[in-house]
Amino acid sequence: METATRLTAFSHGAGCACKLGPRELTRVLELLGPVAKPEDVLVSEETGDDAAVYRLPGGGGLVLTLDFFTPLVDDPGDWGRIAAANALSDVYAMGGTPRVALNIAGWPVDELPLELLAEVLAGAREIASRADVAIVGGHTITTEKEPLYGMAAVGFVDEGAIVRNATARPGMRLFLSKPIGTGLITTAIKRDATDEAHARLAIDTMTTLNAEASAAMVRDGAGAATDVTGFGLLGHLRRMLEASGCAAVVRADDVPLLPDVVSLARRDVVAGGTKRNHAWLREVVDWGELTVPEQIVLADAQTSGGLLVASDAEMDPRLFVPIGQVAAGDVGRIAVAGRVRE
Repeated sequence: METATRLTAFSHGAGCACKLGPRELTRVLELLGPVAKPEDVLVSEETGDDAAVYRLPGGGGLVLTLDFFTPLVDDPGDWGRIAAANALSDVYAMGGTPRVALNIAGWPVDELPLELLAEVLAGAREIASRADVAIVGGHTITTEKEPLYGMAAVGFVDEGAIVRNATARPGMRLFLSKPIGTGLITTAIKRDATDEAHARLAIDTMTTLNAEASAAMVRDGAGAATDVTGFGLLGHLRRMLEASGCAAVVRADDVPLLPDVVSLARRDVVAGGTKRNHAWLREVVDWGELTVPEQIVLADAQTSGGLLVASDAEMDPRLFVPIGQVAAGDVGRIAVAGRVRE
């Protein structure tokens, strides 16, 4: 995992923790204001969904998304693999199948060798090949100090199979397809506060595609979905609830965690993005019995996280863990029951 150059030393954040916080993003969109869209735009930024969907003339939908971030691990191939899986996840979250992608890269050519950029791109190509996605080009710029990498991903979805974040309803159960805690572990990598085995657990989680979970949620009739990334588990749940006009109850002891992440939170090995998430969530979350470190875990800024699904149907237990329920109540409110399992 270690390289002669520590890529995380060139990063102000850790993966999706470097993205604009939810409060700041909301403010920017308010300042920008809404704009009328053609009727063939089926899903847009108006609901804060994971990707846009445009109706194709012959039927079906074109799914479009992009995602990029700063290094969250030191191995360039791992960074490329994580970033590619993360970008493709937004297509999977809509119930779609990614098919083509474009690379997006910013590289400090006076600070880092181009060979490292080639390794990043090779890692991304590996994940794209696994997903049967063709990388067909891209765009690069030079940067002063901080490297950036990500993808614009394009896929397809049957119009009747689109899974939105704005269609959750009271009574639906909530399911999660991956354990959380990657933000805490990648922050520990950046601060040299964890070991290789612990880091590898997070990397393996982040490089696991959401393809199988996406196919299962479409097959089993999911009511709504989003993927869990920079706003954390409860942050993305809040956005789903606000878009759907609902509230929710989350059972903290049922939320799957990567090992030792509560311990990292207690030691304040916490990304700035996670702290912004936590501050934003305080206005809508009843934390119940949770200590602040436990709260931090549920607000932890994830990268290439799992799918969060609301459904009346039972989700495949091999792929999904039930963690709570959508409820009637004040829009966006979340009540947390129990304690997180360490």
